[in-house]
Amino acid sequence: MKTQLDRILLHDLRVRGILGIHPHERSHPQDILINVTLWADTRPAAASDQIVDAVNYQTIAEAIVTHIERGAPALVERLVAEIAGICFRLDAKVQAVEVQAEKPQAVPDARGVGVCIYRTRAQWEA
Repeated sequence: MKTQLDRILLHDLRVRGILGIHPHERSHPQDILINVTLWADTRPAAASDQIVDAVNYQTIAEAIVTHIERGAPALVERLVAEIAGICFRLDAKVQAVEVQAEKPQAVPDARGVGVCIYRTRAQWEA
């Protein structure tokens, strides 16, 4: 029997950090907008009403913020891959993740430019 996975959503986490290839992007922090969807079975947490049985999205969000504030990748592609790894490392209950990172001021006349990836735990562990 296939287990149905549920989605835990983290929307529009705004963090200031170094991200980009241009000199001004390497020297001045900019806003980075992060969206994460975590796939996990939430039924144990629903039944117990205990945080130990839940994916702690607060812990994951704090780790993402810390990572962005301390890191300085050149490419958005690298940043989203790193965030996916954070999600898998922090909670074994996370079976898949979709991570989107956007740079709101990267392209004039565009709301933002970003990258979105989907990874399963099996892909990450391989």
